Amino acid sequence: MLSAIARSRRLLSAVAISGCLIAGVPALSLAQGLPGLTLFGGPARENQLNFRLDYGSAGVWDRYRLRIPAKKMKLAIAQFSISYPNHYEGKFDKKEIEVRVEGKKVPLQEVVWDKENYRVEIYPQNPIPAGSDVELVFSNVQNPTRRGMYNFNCQILTPGDVPMLRYIGTWMLSIT
Repeated sequence: MLSAIARSRRLLSAVAISGCLIAGVPALSLAQGLPGLTLFGGPARENQLNFRLDYGSAGVWDRYRLRIPAKKMKLAIAQFSISYPNHYEGKFDKKEIEVRVEGKKVPLQEVVWDKENYRVEIYPQNPIPAGSDVELVFSNVQNPTRRGMYNFNCQILTPGDVPMLRYIGTWMLSIT
């Protein structure tokens, strides 16, 4: 009987010490990655694009890695047009925006941040080939101070075609 009581005390002591150790370790915030589960509203699953935020916290400086898979790249691209909601109050550094194709940075002709129309337009020097994995990297972004869900829509303009933007998909960014 005494040994059972001694074992339970040891077990309780081990649990208490473990709890103190776990509580004493600061919680690490993992970067936001792939889109989560959407219960109501939002774009259809086939239109959701993958992304990665380095921090994803309200009011901090961040880096957005907005990805477009090769399967969505059915046409060559002469321009990217990224629109965001009017309640997004973050700030972009247009000098710190780059396009990576198959992991390699490509030269840009121009980046335009149209604040009045809630849009960022990116013009590569040469068209991006169809069937390529693309990543739009927005560095030095000041996240909005309000937490929330922000849909960034991607449209493209193809070279030599009718000058009409075509919808590619949506990145559903969550700032916590």
